[in-house]
Amino acid sequence: MLKKLFAAVTLTLALSYAVQAQNYSLWGKQGKKDTPIYKPGEKMEFTIMLYDGKTPVEGKKLKWTRTGDDGITQKGEGSSSKDGFKITTSMDKPGFVRIYVTASDDNNKPIMFKYRGKDKSVFFDGGACVAPETLKGMPEPSDFDKYWTEQKKLLASVPLKVLEMKEVKGTKDVVAYDVKISCAGKMPVSGYLCMPKNAAKKSLPAEVTFHGYGVGGANKKLKKAKDRIVFDINAHGILNAQPKEYYKNLGKTTLKGYAFSKKENSNPDTAYFHDMFLRVIRALEYVKSLPEWNGKDLKATGGSQGGLQSLAAAGLDKDVTECYAWSPWCCDMGRSQLKRLMGGWGIAYTPAILYFDPVNHVKRANPNCKLHIIANLGDYVCPASGVWIAYNNFPGPKTLEVRQGCEHGFYMPNCNKFFFKANQK
Repeated sequence: MLKKLFAAVTLTLALSYAVQAQNYSLWGKQGKKDTPIYKPGEKMEFTIMLYDGKTPVEGKKLKWTRTGDDGITQKGEGSSSKDGFKITTSMDKPGFVRIYVTASDDNNKPIMFKYRGKDKSVFFDGGACVAPETLKGMPEPSDFDKYWTEQKKLLASVPLKVLEMKEVKGTKDVVAYDVKISCAGKMPVSGYLCMPKNAAKKSLPAEVTFHGYGVGGANKKLKKAKDRIVFDINAHGILNAQPKEYYKNLGKTTLKGYAFSKKENSNPDTAYFHDMFLRVIRALEYVKSLPEWNGKDLKATGGSQGGLQSLAAAGLDKDVTECYAWSPWCCDMGRSQLKRLMGGWGIAYTPAILYFDPVNHVKRANPNCKLHIIANLGDYVCPASGVWIAYNNFPGPKTLEVRQGCEHGFYMPNCNKFFFKANQK
């Protein structure tokens, strides 16, 4: 179904985004051509277009909602036209504005499409921002560095040891192992290690890859490992390659709602992220211990919760030379305290949770480490505001890729992208 949806979208409009329902697609573009950034009080104008294939559709009802970090909500209706339906707004304070639009058919019913087995309205979900370079997170704990120095000592008290290393099916060029590594905390590091067969000592760059929220095993990155070491770890230190029932049962019991306990998050030592971050550090240590690693190139990568772990990796290990984080989760964990109203699907604030906020960890990255970080303007699982703060705080050469109109779990491959670069060398 998704392949049909993607193939049907052949138009490329500047600053636009579409979701396909049969032959219908809904697009939005902002008034500024090259950037989604505005000044306080500056007029933002969005043009919404409904297409049937390549043909603009006239006379269909469009419903829109504007929300923002200023607390203002506006709603309205209009009709699609060949010149587009205009929505105009502004915001007087730094933050983000969200524009959400749906379309109705001639019977005044929402135009729908199937996505992941569920009906979803054809929509545009995008927006713009005001002065995002000025956004900051909550002040970090005064003993942040001391705390993490102590946690690294705790980790060091558990010798780095391979608990299990079982060769699994690879390819004719890539060898793969299911690996368990000792770690402080309740669980080991658990993942798949893949690399080219018969690699020489000190010949390969290395990459550690992390997973999004959920309960599952690690993945074998066989294609990626043709020219590098790739260590993909699951988020929990659990077994890999188990029946679906194993992971489903954990999701209903031991790992149900993990990381969301406010009681656990009242103390950094009991927060779920505590052991997760120790496993991040230990995974990096293990890869650096491999004789095939070239001793200089170490990448951390992941999306959503994997992006959270990637940013933490860059801050907790100065040997990380490159970080890729797609819509990283839990950036700006103190947003509610700062009255940033466009929140996401995140952890309730406690002072202790700030020890795990990636916007604090990225400040500690090696100044030579490269960052590529992605923010989606329609993403309210991992809001773009927090991602932008992480970008602001990163000290090394960095690129922020902003995708207009994309949600957290669904975006079109030809959506318009903006790139912001800083500290490039």
